[in-house]
Amino acid sequence: FTKMSSKSAIKTMLPDNQQGALFKWVAVLTGSKNALKGIGFFLGGALLSLYGYISTLYLMAGLLAIVWLICAGLLPKAMGKAKQKKKLTTVFARSRAINVLSAARLFLFASRDVWFVVGVPVFLASALGWDFWQIGGFMGAWTIGYGIVQAFTPGLLKKALKGSHPRGRSARILAGILLISTIAMPLALYSGIDSVWVVLIGLSIYGFIFALNSSVHSYLVLQYASRDEVATDVGFYYASNAAGRLLGTLASGTLAWLGGSAGLGGLLACLWGAVVLVALCVACSVLLPNGKQTEAGEQG
Repeated sequence: FTKMSSKSAIKTMLPDNQQGALFKWVAVLTGSKNALKGIGFFLGGALLSLYGYISTLYLMAGLLAIVWLICAGLLPKAMGKAKQKKKLTTVFARSRAINVLSAARLFLFASRDVWFVVGVPVFLASALGWDFWQIGGFMGAWTIGYGIVQAFTPGLLKKALKGSHPRGRSARILAGILLISTIAMPLALYSGIDSVWVVLIGLSIYGFIFALNSSVHSYLVLQYASRDEVATDVGFYYASNAAGRLLGTLASGTLAWLGGSAGLGGLLACLWGAVVLVALCVACSVLLPNGKQTEAGEQG
């Protein structure tokens, strides 16, 4: 809810003709959020070590209370209020572009969590003997790096976009590149390349391209969304995001177990699962429109 509200607020605060500014601020918000999430891996471990579980929960609740008071005092009171009550059926996006983008988002995030949640951490611990600090450090660094790339996506894609803003074609190209990089990882393991290097380098490349793709998605959902229905459209999009994470988490544990979670087989199974999910993301991205969406949700 917090993430959906924050990103929806950007749409309502910027004029329709400021597409460049919209892309910039979506990227900054998304990137900084994920960088802070990565820092949370380290901070959470430190707080648990220093204060224990219960005290850490009280500290977190206190900090959230401060944030809530700041938001209540400084944000516009009418921001995000619906002009009329919504029926349950209106939760689903009325725009075909939003629906297609949501499907692509579902498979994109499932392709990440299918290895991120269970496959890689278990492999690093059981097969390579990494301790919790090493695994947490790698996951935290990966997440921070992913967030930094997201924040700088407008600059990184500036030359490729030739001064324009992302369109459906941008998501298609990035999804295709991500598919190639994903396929390369299990093939590298089959060829006998050291699994440590495949994990460290392969997943870093995957993370870089994934971050660009994710940031473009976050811009497109606001570009496609109607100003009056932005919260509904973005909410449906993030519901798909959450569904993808659930699918990826369940698939990660299942594939790691079926492949033999304590060895290379579990990691390979998860990576091949990621290949299938990225391929589905590519298939959905092919259907994304290139034109800007009108308020009625149709291609312009």
